[in-house]
Amino acid sequence: QVQLVESGGGLVQAGGSLTLSCAVSGRTFGSYAWFRQAPGKEREFVAVFRWPAGSTNYADSVKGRFTISRDNAKNMVYLQMNSLKIEDTAIYYCAARPSPISGSYNYWGQGTRVTVSS
Repeated sequence: QVQLVESGGGLVQAGGSLTLSCAVSGRTFGSYAWFRQAPGKEREFVAVFRWPAGSTNYADSVKGRFTISRDNAKNMVYLQMNSLKIEDTAIYYCAARPSPISGSYNYWGQGTRVTVSS
């Protein structure tokens, strides 16, 4: 069965760095993505990694600060977050979909909480 499990969230000071991990099991997908949701706000797109092209795209709010990557051998997806801001505080979700181009993200992890302080 397909399963996505996030880890790596926690408390970090503004300006600091944090790396989130997503363990994917069951199959490979065309798109691997990170979304986030802050209290009282809609869930928003953060970053996507497309397979097999290996292309990436980012939300304007995180571009230049966040990096999404995939370890093919381990079937792990990562989100390296640098220069963190208070506005980055949210629950971060790993998601996947069959297509690298379009369609709903069918599979989701349970989320990992990131809190940026000061």
